[in-house]
Amino acid sequence: MALTNVSETALEERSMPVGPAHPPATLYKAPIDLSHWEPFLKGQPFDVFAEMRAKAPVYWHPEPEGMGAGFWALTRYDDIRQVELDTATYSSQKGGILMNYGAPETRHPLLHRASLDTMICLDQPYHMPLRREHMSFFTPAYVAELKTKVDAHVTQLLDGMEKAGPIVDMVEHFSAELPLFTLCEILGVDPADRPKLVKWMHYLEVAGHTMAQGDEIDPVFFGEFVQNVIDMFEFGKRELLARRAEPRDDLLSAIANAEIDGAPLSDEFLDGSWLLIVFAGNDTTRNSLSGTMRLLTEFPDQKAKLIANPDLLPNMVHEAIRMVSPVMYMRRTATEDTVLRGQTIAEGEKVVMYYGAANRDPQVFEDPDRFDVERANAKDHIAFGLGPHVCLGQRVANMQLESAYRQILTRFPDISWTGKQEIAPNNFVHAISKLEVDLGTG
Repeated sequence: MALTNVSETALEERSMPVGPAHPPATLYKAPIDLSHWEPFLKGQPFDVFAEMRAKAPVYWHPEPEGMGAGFWALTRYDDIRQVELDTATYSSQKGGILMNYGAPETRHPLLHRASLDTMICLDQPYHMPLRREHMSFFTPAYVAELKTKVDAHVTQLLDGMEKAGPIVDMVEHFSAELPLFTLCEILGVDPADRPKLVKWMHYLEVAGHTMAQGDEIDPVFFGEFVQNVIDMFEFGKRELLARRAEPRDDLLSAIANAEIDGAPLSDEFLDGSWLLIVFAGNDTTRNSLSGTMRLLTEFPDQKAKLIANPDLLPNMVHEAIRMVSPVMYMRRTATEDTVLRGQTIAEGEKVVMYYGAANRDPQVFEDPDRFDVERANAKDHIAFGLGPHVCLGQRVANMQLESAYRQILTRFPDISWTGKQEIAPNNFVHAISKLEVDLGTG
């Protein structure tokens, strides 16, 4: 069977019944609307997740009127693990991986299509051939070689922070810059073009999700958003087609020359591949870097342990990612009627997995809201997902965080978050757009 563009076959959810086909096992109603970005402006609602885990671990969440069908929200570790591993029953391709894609009249046509026509939205047999094309750029040997460049760039960024300090925005001077550098090294993006990716990420995080919610948009900002999306895709298409004509030893060349069923990727999947690698390779590590600084400030005893014993850093990275959980959810769609924790889920219904909730499940992580750099099972977090769709770049992300904090804590042992931050309006990624820190050098 030939690959069909996901965007052409995705479920049109606005025509689905608003309620579940089978009654929920509990009458519990969550105190917040998880389908809107507003409850996430101060961070993830871990208190609500804890209540849901206890009272309705498989919870039917209605969506606002006009935004499509509701969804089953999962908050327990074991349930999310089961869904992640059972890709035959819970599909990524049938409807996509986002909670909703907004009303058709509010969608940006190119962005909407690209967000569906991508590897992360494919099931077997199509997902793995595309994934294989990426794998050589995420092996332990490749990451070890990349680490030398990352270490040097961390030093340069910290030099810049020190000159700008002692009070600086960590996102602007460090968190946004390091993953951008690393991603562009892997992709093969020329240094002169790299600042463009930071700007494009800003518009994707803020405007894209706001429009999906149907909120009122400043027309000037909307115009800027549309133009930046056009620029982003034109740049990606130009680079990918150039690599198809003249391949290099970089990830862009691997993507450009990938084949499915013996045919090169269509323009739609080139756009989708570009969007995925820019977003996934840049945004999540950036927010993990900033989120870790918050944790080290909120738990000074753990910071002191790291300074006294840097050998704890690799485990600290796993623990920090568990606590931050930068990607807040992924969605699957049931391919048949099924039962999860006693709850019947009908074919075609959405299932949303909240990673941050799973990573603070007390049945798996003792005292889960405590940041513990010596936690024995910190590596068991599922912030990167599980199964066939587990994040390809997790080794690169871990390497960057360890490299960053090894140097930060050596050079600025008294660094701390001032308490000032800005979080972008987004309920998909915990997007820290500003984080003020005091380097402790003043």
